[in-house]
Amino acid sequence: MSSLLKVDNEIKTEVDAFRERITGEAENLVANFFPKKLLELDHFLKDPIINICELKEIHSEINLTVPDPILLSNLHDGLEAQNSKKRKLEDGPEEDAVTGTKVFVMPGGMMKSNGKLVDLIEKVKPEIRTLIEKCNTVKMWVQLLIPRIEDGNNFGVSIQEETVAELRTVEGEAASYLDQISRYYITRAKLVSKIAKYPHVEDYRRTVTEIDEKEYISLKIIVSELRNQYVTLHDMILKNIEKIKRPRSSNTDALY
Repeated sequence: MSSLLKVDNEIKTEVDAFRERITGEAENLVANFFPKKLLELDHFLKDPIINICELKEIHSEINLTVPDPILLSNLHDGLEAQNSKKRKLEDGPEEDAVTGTKVFVMPGGMMKSNGKLVDLIEKVKPEIRTLIEKCNTVKMWVQLLIPRIEDGNNFGVSIQEETVAELRTVEGEAASYLDQISRYYITRAKLVSKIAKYPHVEDYRRTVTEIDEKEYISLKIIVSELRNQYVTLHDMILKNIEKIKRPRSSNTDALY
């Protein structure tokens, strides 16, 4: 059938070399890298940095002082002030009527992120990226093992397809962890901006500590999920390695 399509011999040689390289890498990942990584992540889950009981320890101080109240000098005392305020309400809301404190520069310079969480995130992000890359390699290997489409004797092929689907799912979940980290930074930045603009509102300050605690718990769950995904993939592929590498049995050939 390959004679129906003419392929340059040099290109075919390079493609075959690529297939062999992917096969070697993927088999090494499943046999050695996955079990080593799951043990490494399991050990990381016992590290004190990710097992803080008192979440107050991860709080970050927000160095934004509450300014002195601003006295409005454009309103007269007594009845005229009340009438002026009444006229504003009748004329409709003005943009400057409910504005917060104008912020031109932070009093203490740049507002720092939560250092403890940043350090933890910088340790977790490489693990997420590694899982995505390794899953992609193993997925390519299994896809290259899928034989041509034929009628019948496709049970092994269905196992290969199920394995590819699981690898694709793990890739997607790992990518969502990176999105989650990005959303944390964006949400926290918006809240800090609110604190700078409305320094008298305590709820904004409390909300920052709440999302810091939530992110810390989420990071521990992410590490746990990364370990579990390595365990699941290693176990699934090992249990079905025979069908994955040889999807179609040769029993029918032995009858003749």
